Amino acid sequence: MKSSELKNYQREQYQFRLRLGVAAIMVLVCFGILLGRFFHLQVLRYEHYQTLAENNRISLVPIVPNRGLILDRNGVVMAHNFFAYTLEITPSKVDDVEQTIAEIGKIIEITSNDRKQFKKFRDQSHNFESIPLRTHLNEAEAALFAVNRYRFHGVEIKSRLFRHYPQGALGSHLIGYISRINDADMKELEKSGDISNYKGSDHIGKSGLEQSYERQLHGTTGFQQVEIDADGHAVRVLSSMPPIPGDNLVLSVDSKLQDIAEKAFGTRRGALVAINPANGEVLAFVSMPTFDSNLFVDGIDMENWRALNDSLDKPLINRPLKGIYPPGSTFKPFVAMAGLENDKRTPPFSISDPGYFLLPGSSHRYRDWKPGGHGQVDVRRAITVSCDTFFYGLALDLGIDRLAAFLTHFGFGQKTGIDIEGERSGLLPTPQWKAKRWKQKWYPGETVITGIGQGYTLVTPLQLAYAIATLANNGAAVRPHLVTSIQESRTGVTRPVPIETVDRLPLKPENMELVRLGMADVTKPGGTAASIGAGASYNIAAKTGTAQVVGIKQGEKYNASALDERHRDHALFIAYAPAEAPRIALAVIVENGGHGGSAAGPIARQVMDYYLLGKAPDMPAKDAEPDAGDAPHD
Repeated sequence: MKSSELKNYQREQYQFRLRLGVAAIMVLVCFGILLGRFFHLQVLRYEHYQTLAENNRISLVPIVPNRGLILDRNGVVMAHNFFAYTLEITPSKVDDVEQTIAEIGKIIEITSNDRKQFKKFRDQSHNFESIPLRTHLNEAEAALFAVNRYRFHGVEIKSRLFRHYPQGALGSHLIGYISRINDADMKELEKSGDISNYKGSDHIGKSGLEQSYERQLHGTTGFQQVEIDADGHAVRVLSSMPPIPGDNLVLSVDSKLQDIAEKAFGTRRGALVAINPANGEVLAFVSMPTFDSNLFVDGIDMENWRALNDSLDKPLINRPLKGIYPPGSTFKPFVAMAGLENDKRTPPFSISDPGYFLLPGSSHRYRDWKPGGHGQVDVRRAITVSCDTFFYGLALDLGIDRLAAFLTHFGFGQKTGIDIEGERSGLLPTPQWKAKRWKQKWYPGETVITGIGQGYTLVTPLQLAYAIATLANNGAAVRPHLVTSIQESRTGVTRPVPIETVDRLPLKPENMELVRLGMADVTKPGGTAASIGAGASYNIAAKTGTAQVVGIKQGEKYNASALDERHRDHALFIAYAPAEAPRIALAVIVENGGHGGSAAGPIARQVMDYYLLGKAPDMPAKDAEPDAGDAPHD
């Protein structure tokens, strides 16, 4: 029995040692695995995991650059920046956004408009982006929320850079505006490769120079390496790369001249473009009615948007660029020059004007604006009295192809290439255009009415100003531009914008002189704008125009008082001065204004007086109804 007990003891001891050995081996294997994993993580993958750890501890925060200023030619600020507090919510960090907004409203005022704007921005943004709930908080409001900030996870106060247009509505169509970046903007930034430069930026240029010069104005985004705590709050700045501010734009526009021109329109609709013919500088760029660009910076509210967008006056349309109108009789000096240069009307050629024109073999009368005609008319007098009959015949003798080819040199039917986006090309009709557009042949009668700026011909106010500037510059066409120089923030150097001559038509001096004399006579007794030249200390070469809006039947008399105001003729006026050595050339269009000499001419005179003489008008021009007695053509 003792032997049996000893035997069992030995077996148990053996089994115990066996188990202990197996366990020891397993422990050693596990420690080996842990040591191997530790070696893999700490030695082989050390750099990778160190980077991840640093990224958890360090945040790369973008620093938005100051946007460049926009200054007029005399240094008057047209667009600048300021800092203001904003209250922002990151929806992904907030459990109940609506409840959070309601609680915030108990501390600082949150209006219904704030809520609407927040919802609009939230719909346009990603859930992880911070979205402004209130902008332009004052110091007291910012301090009050800061005391209660611990209660609102995902809500913070930020100092943001805001754009401001101190001149308000003045020149809004040329300055443009910035607004929040949307999905379409993001796609364009990705396409252009500029997306990385907009980290932290909320706004981008949407129209006018703000859009055209976005790359220069925006600047270069900077960055800070910031150490953050477990709650995501910044502890200290580790390193910093400062942003580079955007470049400043210096304009050719004189804000005082711009203001005089805009006020001269009163409440009338229309456009004015004034250019220095020698270098293409745009001196004034007016589209009426105008609007306040500041409305768009924080996102325009629905009430103001509807007021602007639904207005019959269409204040958001950039008329100098996008408004298209028949040129009417302002076309005639260019047609006259075409006749002279192509030897179709060589002095002393003249006609006896019966008050109408007949095509060979046709009884249809193309009427002159003056019943009974103008008597004996040569080229000079045809321009002065705006004789339709003379230009009907001249256009027919030239032929549409020759006429169109010549007028192309003055920019008709094509974009001028001005440094602002959205320009339309107008229309200079040809038989080829009509065949392509309407699948119809060209008729001689269409050539006839093209000679007086009617029919298919359409121009923008900018084109018309560009054309008269080219004529004033003896056929040398200089590309119009609004920016004269760029002040580079990186170098401090002011870089002038080069003057670009895009076409040069060698006009004969004697022909130039003849057309100039005809246009100068327009503003003298007997001309269609004699009142515009009255009392002027300088000579004005001009041409009035009246463009039909609705057609008039054969034999029917035009009666403005019988028409709805928006169906009345447009008033046009082109001019350059001084006539002998031009320093300014301009085009004015008053929509439904009637006669060019009485509606558009006085506006041009105020602009020329101030630019040439420094003479400001004594009082703003009165808003006048078009004279019901004005002729349908002039």
